[in-house]
Parts: sequence; structure tokens; C-alpha cells
Amino acid sequence: VVEESRPLYAVEADTVAEHLEKRQAASPAMTWDDSLGQARTLDRWRQAIGLVYPNEKPETFPPHVLRRPLAKPVRPTIPSGRIEKIDKPVSRLVMGAYGDANLAAVLFDAFYEAGGNAFDTSWWYGQGATDKVLGRWIKARGVRKETVILAKGAHTPGCYPKELTRQLLASLEFLQTDYADMYIMHRDNLEIPVGEFVDVLNEHVRAGRIRVFGGSNWTLARLIEANEYAAKKGLQGFGSVSNNFSLARMVNPVWDGCIAAKDAPFVEWLARTQTPLMVWSSQARGFFVRGKPEDTSDRELVHAWYSEDNFERLRRATELGRKKGVTANNIALAYVLAQPFPAYCLIGPQKLSELRTTLPALTVQLTPEEMRWLNLET
Repeated sequence: VVEESRPLYAVEADTVAEHLEKRQAASPAMTWDDSLGQARTLDRWRQAIGLVYPNEKPETFPPHVLRRPLAKPVRPTIPSGRIEKIDKPVSRLVMGAYGDANLAAVLFDAFYEAGGNAFDTSWWYGQGATDKVLGRWIKARGVRKETVILAKGAHTPGCYPKELTRQLLASLEFLQTDYADMYIMHRDNLEIPVGEFVDVLNEHVRAGRIRVFGGSNWTLARLIEANEYAAKKGLQGFGSVSNNFSLARMVNPVWDGCIAAKDAPFVEWLARTQTPLMVWSSQARGFFVRGKPEDTSDRELVHAWYSEDNFERLRRATELGRKKGVTANNIALAYVLAQPFPAYCLIGPQKLSELRTTLPALTVQLTPEEMRWLNLET
């Protein structure tokens, strides 16, 4: 029996504060894993019975964890670049999409205060669920002018001009804005003449609904065809691409229809045209953290990334990371950011610590010799 005169909540708060640096309090306190597991279970229970607290309702949004206004970064950790036709800097890291407002509040706030202003979302993710969360956060924090929205749609089987328009209009409504800074098609549809996609996207540009548009998982040949059509017609062409690019080679597509942009012709075209690449799975979906030849428990990781050459890349990234005082995952991200074309890396941390451990990659400088060595070219 533990005798205590303080209220239970005070005991819990004091115990956390006293043992924060150690990351664990002594018995009889619960382990941190148990505490977090209990919180997640309670969230699932509330979701199952439809219990929604006032600050979780659509018209509100969870406040900053420190109960203060969002701070503008004075000395941003995350660097920015410029993308033609977007009238503001674009952070080189792009925050992924979340359907959970509580998780998004913590991650979006921390990302923004570190200098990140670009956010990825899609109608396809829960038919607008992530659009709604991002739109609520932007409105609650009052940062629409500062943020760059990368909206997406037209995923198979809805990859048609009319469906693209329907999804874009719905996304803008969910996002509570009248335009997206960039619009990306999730997929291509080879049954549709490429000019039809270029035409409908230009209609939305003229209407002010999008500034820049591009394609995700498009082949180089189809991108060139689209831009040749646009040039011939005096229209705006594809101003960005969103394919996979990573230090690790994508052995098999992560999902059906996925395309990487790492082969020599694609890299040469990106470098020559300086087309921005909005990179998904830039860190190979955790391969540089969890990849082990003997561990085949994650079937998706094994399917997409396990190969002898990739494990050698992992070994070299680990070795170079030790020399530079960072992780192999940091080296992998730094490799993508150091390409001869503008790369903007989509990240999807599931907790604040994952965001924080990503940021050291931004301080890593790689020489041309190190870049070639990491990619097994020497």
C-alpha cells in the first residue's frame, strides 16, 4: 500500500516530471509503454462508442501542447527552396497526412516551428479525412498564407479528368481554402490521352484553384509527352513529379503502380530541367532503421527493399553515419536532399521523437565521393 496525501493527478504529473530524463519511473508506476498503450486503447474505445470531446469536434482543433500561440521560426532548422509559380518558400521536408487531429496537432505544430511549411494531403486518404484535419489545423493556427498545401487525387480507379475535378473541388472544401499550392495526380491512366489531363489541369490553374501541378508514379516518357503537348498548345506543363527516390533501390513496387525515379535517364532529366521531385519513401519506409537480413517479420519491407545491394547500402550508411555522428536513416535522407535536382522529401513521423530524430539529416554534408560510395558506384 502506498500512502499519499496528494491528489492522484498531482502524483502522476509529479512522477512524470521527476523521471522525464530517465524515460521511466520506478515501480509502482506503470511502464511508459503501458501508459501509451492504455491511452491508445482508450482512444479506440472512445472511437467505437462515438465519444467526442468538445475540443475534438470539427469546428474546433486541439490547442498547442504548451497552450500558447504557434510560434514563427526565427532560425528555422528545416531549409526551404523555391518552386516556380508558388509565391512563397517551400520547406525541403513535407509533412505527411494524418486523420487523427490530436496526433496532427502535436506533429504539425512542431514541424511548423522547426521551419516546415509544406503539407501533403489527399482526397484518397479516407475520402478527405486528412484534408479535413489539415484544413482545421491551418484555420485554427491562422497560417494559410504561410503554408504550402500539396493536395493529391485521381488515384486508380478514379484516374479520369472528371473524377479529378470532383475530388479537387471536394478537397478544397474540406481544406477550407480556395486553392492548393500544388496538385499531384496519384497515378496516370494510359487509356486517357495525356492532353486531356493537361487540359483539365490548366482549367483549374486558370480558375485559380491550383498553382502548380504534377504527377505521382508517372513514367518519364509520359511526363515528356505531357509537357510537349503543353508547350505546343501554349499551356502550363507538369511542374513537379512525385515518384519514389531513395538511397535504397525499390526492389518491388511498394504498392501496385508505384514508380521510382532513380534510373539514369530520369535523374538526368530531373537535373537538366530542374523539375522538383516531391519524394515519397525517401528513407525506404524504415529500411535504414529496421532492416535486418534475419528479420522478415515486416512483409512489405521485405518485398520492397530487401536485397543484397540494399543491405550493403545500409552497411555503408551506418558506417558513414558513425563517422558523422548521425544515424543511417539521417544519411539516407541527406543523400536524397543532395541530389543535382530540387528534392522535397515527404516524411510521415508517427510520434514527436521520430520527427526530432529526422532533423539531424539536414545538417549532414555529403561529398560527391561519399554520394557515389553510398550508392555502390565505387
